[in-house]
Amino acid sequence: MTLAELLPAIQQLPAADKIKLIRILAERLDEGEDISPLVLNKVYELPTPYGTLGAAETLLQALLTADEKPR
Repeated sequence: MTLAELLPAIQQLPAADKIKLIRILAERLDEGEDISPLVLNKVYELPTPYGTLGAAETLLQALLTADEKPR
């Protein structure tokens, strides 16, 4: 059965059943082959604005400079 054949039936499901379907599919993906580009148990750095002193001022200056330029 193709996705195109499934979609009309899925669209008629109540919201609660759609959420259950999402959970079932997600669990099966998790149990299946390793499709994730991420490495298990590896720590990935995620840059955030916290602890970056002056970032707000730099962004403000960049925005002000951009507003001053003719369009």
